[in-house]
Amino acid sequence: MAKIENGRQSADSRSIRTISSSHMDDESSLGSDSEINGFTNDRHTDKYGFIGGAQQYSEESAQDVPPEVLRQREVKWLDMLSNWDKWMVKRHKKVRLRCQKGIPPSLRGRAWLYLSGGKVKREQNRGKFEELDSQAGDPKELDVIEKDLHRQFPFHEMFVSRGGHGQQDLFRVLKAYTLYRPEEGYCQAQAPIAAVLLMHMPAEDAFWGLVQICEKYLPGYYSAGLEAIQLDGEILYALTRRVSPLTYRHLEKHKIEPILYMTEWFMCAFSRTLPWASVLRVWDMFLCDGVKIIFRVGLVLLKCMLGTREKLKTCQGQYETMELLRAIEPRYMQEGFLVREVLDVPVSERDVESEHHVQLKRWRKNRGELHWKSPPRMHGARAIMASEPPSRQDLRQNPTIIVESPLPPPQPTPQLQKGEKKSKKGKKSIKKGSMKITPPPVTEIPNPYNLPSDPKLPLRDPQLPLRDPQLPLRDPQPTLRDSPVQKPLVNDTPLPNTPKDSHLPHQPALNDQPALNHQPVFNDQSLLKESPLEKSRLSLSSTEADHQDTYL
Repeated sequence: MAKIENGRQSADSRSIRTISSSHMDDESSLGSDSEINGFTNDRHTDKYGFIGGAQQYSEESAQDVPPEVLRQREVKWLDMLSNWDKWMVKRHKKVRLRCQKGIPPSLRGRAWLYLSGGKVKREQNRGKFEELDSQAGDPKELDVIEKDLHRQFPFHEMFVSRGGHGQQDLFRVLKAYTLYRPEEGYCQAQAPIAAVLLMHMPAEDAFWGLVQICEKYLPGYYSAGLEAIQLDGEILYALTRRVSPLTYRHLEKHKIEPILYMTEWFMCAFSRTLPWASVLRVWDMFLCDGVKIIFRVGLVLLKCMLGTREKLKTCQGQYETMELLRAIEPRYMQEGFLVREVLDVPVSERDVESEHHVQLKRWRKNRGELHWKSPPRMHGARAIMASEPPSRQDLRQNPTIIVESPLPPPQPTPQLQKGEKKSKKGKKSIKKGSMKITPPPVTEIPNPYNLPSDPKLPLRDPQLPLRDPQLPLRDPQPTLRDSPVQKPLVNDTPLPNTPKDSHLPHQPALNDQPALNHQPVFNDQSLLKESPLEKSRLSLSSTEADHQDTYL
């Protein structure tokens, strides 16, 4: 009994440890289903948030952008988002080109919201999502939604935990859409669309993005009967005949209907088929140019997998062909290769609409009218913006982080009373009629000389003294010609009683009387009386030492 009791106690303790460990796993980032999904503690999360799976980042499936180029693109996109209406109207081709190059990851969520028109839809329906989120919802729809939550990107860190914040937001978005469109209800293909949006934006923005995709880009795809997706399958089948005739003949030979291989491609917008780097690039172009991008991607995959005779030799029947289309080679889904091929496919929105009218006419002839009348499809962001013109208030960017200023609020300006006008400098002007402003008196200056007065010239003040007429107009000054300049001579003879090596000037004795008038000393007094010409002649002709003087 003791052993049994001890065994029971040990079993109970093991069960308690199991419960506590499972509870800890529920609180962790991986959740209680980490062992089921094959995760360990040594997991590595890529830059997109995937812990594992086929959509995890790899150097073979993606191409990295240098940081310098990425910073330049961010600056350009910030400028476009600040003036979105002007760029969409005047420079839409530039917006399309930048979407084809790839939206910077830091701005992808905001750019998707602007491209799809979800930003305008949210501003025009403020408080609508909170109202729908607070309601209970249909129990049948909620039960189906809860069963699909753990199936959406189970290898992504946002949705890997059961009951985590990612699954909770996904449940809120899908429940709100069933209340927003109760006649359409919930479709399982809407869950991956909403999950992709939640990876880049909050729940409210993801809800309005889902509304725009379901109503503008892919109308009727998620309605009962799936008539719209079947009609687009026939359009894809007809376009395959134009792009790849060999693929078209093979599909026609084995009677492979488009609904068998393109349903998940189109309804999930390739979010569960391509590597994640390629998914993001496809969505950048899809939200800018519309559903023609989805058709182009499908045509590229069909052409690459079934467009050559070597490929067709390996699939001789319907089963082999379907298996080949379910396992697409990674090199055809690589980001750089896929984007280049998609841009080279000669299919425009006019081709899609033209084929749509042909297939719709054939549908009505063979099957009758459509049971679900979906709204017209919008081909891209520009068409959506033209159908619902936004205002500047709708496109204004609302800050998510608000910092309170420590400075006191500004004082309100005093209001003007009745009868007062505000001047340009902001000062109050005086009421009209309240007081009179008299200008200062103008004193006239008398004219004592009885001169004719000119009104244009100012009068002279009589208090100023007049010039004496007896004085000459100009004082005579000596000119250079009248007063010749006499250049002093330099005396090189040393003073008497002065030693030769003395560098100091001669100091007079104490009993010497200073002269009142100092005159310059010259060696030869006769030079002062001679003319300059005679001086120069004597200086040149004389060879005596006393005549070798220098003129300054």
